[in-house]
Amino acid sequence: EVQLQASGGGLVQPGGSLRLSCATSGFIFDDHAIAWFRQAPGKEREGVACVGSSGERTYYADTVKGRFTVSRNNPENTAALQMDSLKPEDTAVYYCNAIRSGNDYWGMGTQVTVSS
Repeated sequence: EVQLQASGGGLVQPGGSLRLSCATSGFIFDDHAIAWFRQAPGKEREGVACVGSSGERTYYADTVKGRFTVSRNNPENTAALQMDSLKPEDTAVYYCNAIRSGNDYWGMGTQVTVSS
């Protein structure tokens, strides 16, 4: 059974930091790119960051570039999203996604709320 579980969300003040983790099982982690998406109330889900299967290539949405860092640990089948300089507009449910040709796996999200 494929499982992805995002964790590490919470309430943080503007300018603060959070580190999200994505624990996975049930598929060949090393063969999949890992992406982070978020969805705020009333808005469409948007891609935030992505890391290639080997960890060498990364992509960031313009809205988070320079503030967020995506990483992965292939031996442990985990990925992370370090979020710094958080803004109220970063408030959303964050999801991790594993993808490769023919596969598109999603897990439960974790709530991030940025508020003073």
